[in-house]
This record gives sequence, structure tokens and C-alpha cells, in this order.
Amino acid sequence: MSATATLTRPASQTLLTPEQIAQYHSEGYVIYNRPVLPEDKFTGLKNYFEEILADLPENERPEAMDVPHFMHPKLLEWAFDDAILDIVEPITGPDIVLYSSHFICKPKGNGKRVPWHEDSAYWKGKITPMEICTVWLAIDPSTRENGCMKVIPRTHVEGQKGYSEYEPVNPEQNVFSSEIKASNRDDSKQVYIELDANECSLHDARVMHASEPNTSAIRRCGWTMRFASSAVQFSQEKFDGTHVIYLARGRDRGGNVYADPTRSYPEVLEKRGFSGRYKNSH
Repeated sequence: MSATATLTRPASQTLLTPEQIAQYHSEGYVIYNRPVLPEDKFTGLKNYFEEILADLPENERPEAMDVPHFMHPKLLEWAFDDAILDIVEPITGPDIVLYSSHFICKPKGNGKRVPWHEDSAYWKGKITPMEICTVWLAIDPSTRENGCMKVIPRTHVEGQKGYSEYEPVNPEQNVFSSEIKASNRDDSKQVYIELDANECSLHDARVMHASEPNTSAIRRCGWTMRFASSAVQFSQEKFDGTHVIYLARGRDRGGNVYADPTRSYPEVLEKRGFSGRYKNSH
């Protein structure tokens, strides 16, 4: 597929029920407790992830495997799979952009905590409108014991609506160095999102979410894939060469510029300060 190709394909199968779609919009998240990928494809993805993980430099934490598809475009075979895009399409519509992806792998025993945050707070001014849907695909089982994700429902439409006040936290114990101030959130409303391997959840970029450290004897890894309608506008000027996006399905409707899914982008990783994070594409 070329960087700007329009895909011609049959109409997608709606995999979310009307109730699930309504919950996503009203609560800011939904849990998809069914296998996402066919078993053989999921096994292929997990094996490929294990190869990337094995190549990670010793000084790099496995929670920090951000934008791995920039160096390993083979990952797009899974991110663009109809089994995933057919879950996303009821939220984004038929013209779909892959904005980003991230393996968040918490090793057993000492996996770091993810502090309360909104993805939108990190992308303010770069994406208009702020309508990003994250698919959180469980590579490993994700439970309360090994630090599954948790959300505070409705925070995408109530309170600060994706742009809360933050304060510093200890980066030795947390994946990020800042957290939403306690005065801006109500932890009593938190909902834990437990998933079996190859199940997923979806959440709005503006909803508050976090996860506890993994002190268990079982690793916890998830692959986040962040999607949007191609009508959403991504500011090349604001990203300043530190990011590229891909047309995953359909056609462009926002005047965006798309990366070539057949090549890697080491120059973008270098500009982000990630030049030593991933070895050359497998």
C-alpha cells in the first residue's frame, strides 16, 4: 500500500454492539472480552514482540517501548488487520489513521506504576479535534495482581475534560514523571480493566487512566494502538519531524500527510531521542 493509497474493500463487519458504542462515548472506555486476532495471527504478533523485547538495550526499560513501528514496520501488518480495524471503525468511521503505538511491558516483580494521566494532555495543540481512540491489546493476561489498566469513567466529558493539572512524581517508580493532581480526580470511581491475552479495551484519549506497579510473578504487557478518523488534523509543524502517521483504511479527509508503511523511520526516532532503543527491523 502506498503512503496515500485509497483502499477498496468490502464494508467492515460491526464488531461492537450498539450498547458498547454508547458506553465508549458516554463513559470514555469499553472492554472487548473476546479474542481480537485469529489465534495464529496473535501468536505471530506475540513472537515478534518477544524478538523486539530481546533486542532492547539493557539500559532501556521495557515499559518505554514507544512507537516501535517506526523501526519495525512489520508491526503494521497487525495494526492494520481487519480484526482490529473492524473494532475501531464504529468509533472513528471508515477512514482511519494510525496515530501511534506503544508496547507497555511491565516485567514481573518490578514493573513500574503508570501514574494517573490523560493522553490528550501530552498532545494538546498537535491534534484537532482531540478524538483519538486507543486500542489496548493484551499481549499477556492483564489483571489487578499484575498491574492492569484502570480508568475513571466520564472524565473525558466531565471536570477538566482531558487537560487536568499535573504535579511531579518519582520517575524511578513511575513510567511518567508527572501525575494528575489528586484534587483533579476522584479515585473512588476507578474501574479496573482486566483482560485475557488477545482481548482488548478501547478508551478515549481524554479519559483519566493509570495502572499499579507489577510486583507479581507474572509479566504484564499490552500493545496500545491509537487510531483516529482521517478527518482529524495532525499538525506537522507542531510535531516538527518527531512523528509520522499512517493511513490504515479508507481515504484522507483532513489534508494530512502519511508515512510509507513499507519503510522504517530511524531518522524520526533519532529526533525523538530514541536512536538506540530499537535495533534494525527484523
